[in-house]
Amino acid sequence: MPDDETRNLNDKEIFDKLIARMRKYHPSSDFSRVEKAYLYAKSMHGSQLRKSGEPYIIHPLSVAFILADLNLDTETIIAALLHDVIEDTKATREDIVREFSEEVALLVDGVTKLEKTDYRPLEEEQAENYRKMFLSTAKDIRIILIKAADRLHNLRTLKYMSPEKQKLKAQETLDIYAPLIHRLGISRIRYELEDLSFRYINPGTYYDLRDKIVLKQSERKAYIDGIVADLQKQMKDAGLANFHIDGRPKHFFSIYKKMVSQDKSLDQIYDLFAVRIIVDTVGQCYQALGVVHREYTPIQGRFKDYISTPKRNIYRSLHTTVLDQSGEPFEVQIRTFEMHRESEYGVAAHWRYKTGKLGGGRDDKSSDKIDLLRRILEWQQDMTDNREFLEALKSDLDVYKEDIYCYTPSGELVTLTKGSTTIDFAYSIHTALGNRMVGARVNGRIVPIDTRLTTGDRVEIITSQNAPGPKLAWLQIVKTSQARGKIRQWFKHENRGENISHGRALLEKGASHKGFTLAQLATPERVEVTLGRYNFSDWDSLLASVGVGGLKENQVINRLYDEYLRETAVPPTDAEIAESLVTPENPPSREARRREAKHSGVFFRDVGDVSVKYARCCGPLPGDEIIGFVTRGRGVSVHRTDCVNVINMSEEDRHRILEVTWAPDARNLLYRTGIRIIGRDRRGLLGDISKVLFDRNINVRHIEGGSVRDGKTMDVAIINVVFDARDKAELDNITRGLLSVGGVDEIERVTY
Repeated sequence: MPDDETRNLNDKEIFDKLIARMRKYHPSSDFSRVEKAYLYAKSMHGSQLRKSGEPYIIHPLSVAFILADLNLDTETIIAALLHDVIEDTKATREDIVREFSEEVALLVDGVTKLEKTDYRPLEEEQAENYRKMFLSTAKDIRIILIKAADRLHNLRTLKYMSPEKQKLKAQETLDIYAPLIHRLGISRIRYELEDLSFRYINPGTYYDLRDKIVLKQSERKAYIDGIVADLQKQMKDAGLANFHIDGRPKHFFSIYKKMVSQDKSLDQIYDLFAVRIIVDTVGQCYQALGVVHREYTPIQGRFKDYISTPKRNIYRSLHTTVLDQSGEPFEVQIRTFEMHRESEYGVAAHWRYKTGKLGGGRDDKSSDKIDLLRRILEWQQDMTDNREFLEALKSDLDVYKEDIYCYTPSGELVTLTKGSTTIDFAYSIHTALGNRMVGARVNGRIVPIDTRLTTGDRVEIITSQNAPGPKLAWLQIVKTSQARGKIRQWFKHENRGENISHGRALLEKGASHKGFTLAQLATPERVEVTLGRYNFSDWDSLLASVGVGGLKENQVINRLYDEYLRETAVPPTDAEIAESLVTPENPPSREARRREAKHSGVFFRDVGDVSVKYARCCGPLPGDEIIGFVTRGRGVSVHRTDCVNVINMSEEDRHRILEVTWAPDARNLLYRTGIRIIGRDRRGLLGDISKVLFDRNINVRHIEGGSVRDGKTMDVAIINVVFDARDKAELDNITRGLLSVGGVDEIERVTY
């Protein structure tokens, strides 16, 4: 992607550049509708400003320009200009249909986020917006392209956001948007998304690496120019005429990932430049490869043929690493002009405008690129737990996971994530094949079903009509989220009655810890709120999800208990609230502020000397963002801003929120916090966990654990620990130490 050509231009200048760019690939088009959309958006956004202080219309114009650089059609450009009017102005979908078209309205509505609510935490808001985005994409793939361009321009102007939002947006981009665009094959956007995100997530490393790479690139430019000149001569001598050769610098984030994954220093990374050869035909690709291998010495094991075996995003090219006459390695990539265009533009290179839905109206290459979106749509129908959905989404989108290539007995190619088993293979073919699986043959030999596959394996799945179905232990064996989701779905459907009973028993136990029976907590009103919160249609479905492990029992009990507290709480009177508030006539004394800081670790902006209590529902630590809440007769309760009770707070309670900050010496105090450790059960696991805590001189208040059984096998250990910590940094340090313990897979922060 070229640098931001719209930077520092006014809206009229950007619009003129937009039309000029569109004329290059639509020379005979009428652009009056594009101009109408520009003027409509400018009118609707009116005096709105961005965080940078520039008029808001600059943003949709810049998004449209990014899409014009991908040679997208007029309807997409119009939708890009209008993409924020429904979300941020008084315009409605009906207005867009009336003023433009149903097609434009579909695109604009597809990129419009769901309305924010007062009761859903950020994670659930994100998950529901992703669900909507993918469901909309099922109707039109261009929605994803508009979202990607929108995110790219937001990252280009991210410096005007707060540091917290910078990191949040950047991490989301690396987790979701950049990998998704990679899966769709659009490298022009992907690389800039990754480098911009890298800059905000880890600025120190980014700028240090950038400076060093720029120096090394300048040192190597003359060297690469010599290689290019030599190859041009050799290609001509071989009779090749229409070709292009250049030296392409690799982008910073991919170099950083290679350094981390291969544990290498920058001096050990030789392919800062890749020499790229572009020719007319596939045959000429292999002819050019022969020229390269004749002139330079190929390194064994460093040749990859992505033409005969394309990547998942249908990327095609030959990659080889060779040694020059002095023994220095460098990489060469060889592809056709068509392959190069596909690599740059991805699915946009094949889109047939004005035609069908996902999978229709495009050529096979474009349809293949969006198979991933089909799989995500399949997950959504089965995954009611938003955390599970987000984890599966990030896992399947991970760009830097290595793929393996296996074959069915008939020779059909199956692409899997490295580490996948025969079970993953079975479920990648068909759900029924996995459910009826009783064994497998790999390369003609019967193997255990948990056998890890490698590239080139020929796999035959052995099935039986009398197969008992998948086992819970398979969830710990499989590598792909696709297989994991299908296994869970089987248990939800096949053992529904058993799962409901197990889920009810878990909730009964959780309720007893709160001093209640489940019947006392689960009143119809509270159940209705809880079902809405976790997106279930009925109570039995929720119980079944708890029983199979899709939803944690503590989540449900805490939700019911929070509703109980809300119903039974006696709100303070206005006089009681006013009594605690600071007024010009009753300012807080310096001594009062000093006393509060000493005893509570926090400062209040507008409150005098009141008692402070840290909320057990979220366990705030110094380093967390916090708020204060005026309670009746108990002073002020301090919560994390992402606390479920704060997010679910009613509008009438929000006037009791106070601004709170951590005192400078807050880290001198100890704060109670809790975590849940989830891992593979084994002898000595609890002892190893205890040793990590002991070595860090942690005061453990409470520790308990148990195992989830599958038949006679103890599969999953769940250990809850309550301890004292000084701040979030110490908690993070403890978490890192515990994750290094063998068998520990996941740690989550919980209530205590």
